[in-house]
Amino acid sequence: MGPLRFMFLLCLSAAAMSMVRSEDPYLFFTWNVTYGTISPFGVPQQAIFINGEFPGPNINSTTNNNIVINVHNNLDEPFLVTWHGIQHRKNSWQDGVLGTMCPIPPGTNYTYHFQVKDQIGSYIYYPTTAMHRAAGGFGGLRVNSRLLIPVPYADPEDDYTVLIGDWYSKSHSTLKKFLDSGRSLGRPDGVLINGKSPKGDGKEEPLFTMKPGKTYKYRICNVGIKNSLNFRIQGHPMTLVEMEGSHTVQNTYESLDVHVGQCFGVLVTADKEPKDYYIVASTRFTKTVLTTKGIVRYTNGKGPASPEIPEAPVGWAWSLNQFRTFRWNLTASAARPNPQGSYHYGSINITRTIKLVNSATKVDGKLRYAINGVSHVDPPTPLKLAEYYGVPDKVFKYDIISDDPPADAVDKVTLAPNVMNMTFRNFIEIIFENHEKSIQSWHVDGYSFFAVSVEPGRWTPDRRRNYNLLDAVSRHTIQVFPKSFAAILLTFDNAGMWNIRSELTERRYLGQELYSSVLSPARSLRDEYNMPDNSLLCGIVKGLPKPPPYEI
Repeated sequence: MGPLRFMFLLCLSAAAMSMVRSEDPYLFFTWNVTYGTISPFGVPQQAIFINGEFPGPNINSTTNNNIVINVHNNLDEPFLVTWHGIQHRKNSWQDGVLGTMCPIPPGTNYTYHFQVKDQIGSYIYYPTTAMHRAAGGFGGLRVNSRLLIPVPYADPEDDYTVLIGDWYSKSHSTLKKFLDSGRSLGRPDGVLINGKSPKGDGKEEPLFTMKPGKTYKYRICNVGIKNSLNFRIQGHPMTLVEMEGSHTVQNTYESLDVHVGQCFGVLVTADKEPKDYYIVASTRFTKTVLTTKGIVRYTNGKGPASPEIPEAPVGWAWSLNQFRTFRWNLTASAARPNPQGSYHYGSINITRTIKLVNSATKVDGKLRYAINGVSHVDPPTPLKLAEYYGVPDKVFKYDIISDDPPADAVDKVTLAPNVMNMTFRNFIEIIFENHEKSIQSWHVDGYSFFAVSVEPGRWTPDRRRNYNLLDAVSRHTIQVFPKSFAAILLTFDNAGMWNIRSELTERRYLGQELYSSVLSPARSLRDEYNMPDNSLLCGIVKGLPKPPPYEI
């Protein structure tokens, strides 16, 4: 072999090794999804377990990790899981909602493969099929910063996931029958903390322990289906450091309102008298307040918790004022080395304004929820598959709602798949307007957005004068108070089919969701991945020849 050829092969080998080394790490999981029995309120009921756990196992990952999860569906119904807040860059194929994926049939398995690309923070996963979320199948998903990226606080002694949520003692199938028959779910039966309804009498094992003098991180997420919850730890202020993937200005709070689908990361220091303390979660904006309390124990603790439970705030004005204190930490680095504040979203021109008005009404005598007069229905063929295979006209129509609905649009409700066309890379303003007397919680898949305003009343263009165009938190879920609106700004730069939904499960199940179709005109792998080879096929695309793949 000549010296030039030898050097050429050596260079090829080095390049190959470099490519192998540069690929981000993989995390592999196998999940067995089954039914099991729990008794949080003393009455046995059916729940959904993952690997025998309720709630499901925590996923502990780091920025840019590839996560591979082989989900075995051992239920008697089709099943899907969504990765709430994970952006799935160029990869809506893995989003785990019925508009992008066929559900996993009973007795079969499907392997998700997604990357937590350029993200950090506290997230959750949960089922999106039927009313399975009301039975469990949810858990925590954390994305840690890479070692080379500084975090704006010292490493905590430990890192705890706290999943709080309202809970019904009736089974998910019974709740589904209620909704299918046109009834509302009514109020839940209680509140769970990490799947338990502890009595807090000191006889139970503590939910968490703390060493005196040490600081701990608590990731608090509302995995419930209906109610906002107030969270507090007796005698211990909480310093907010992260919210749904963003580092925040580090303000201190005695309690936090956590709306459905939202996650907060807080630091708590064990600097009080060594004994037990209550950790408390209670419903907000409800006539009857449901409360549960567990124990946080100092490792050298020598006494029970004080019987005086810290009081929760009253009314939503308090919650609105708390929202106004949340600020983006402009100097902190998130997933990348550059500071968060180096992205000046406030100086970008808005190219389109979309107002989304939620409503509740009856159609043929049955309760339905709608957006701009359309109550979404999932067709047998996932919207993304219909679009990819070139047959969308046989499954749905684009843009059946307008960007600025007329006043009577919310009174005349149509049942249909609700899909809006979004121009790739456009900077959009979305207004969530709530004319109802109950609080809403909205989520956008595939993106984070800037929550620039939450205010009472109806939106008009002059309300932009009060937008926070400097340090609004970049997040993925936002609450809208009664008779109020929320304004968000985002760039639709992630090609795919993305769900915009109510996080209140009853409302989503009965139609309060839509999909945004973000197509790259280039049909290039630079913008979107090809459909995975293991994608499940259903509806009219089953048996159709696979479309030609995207190319670079």
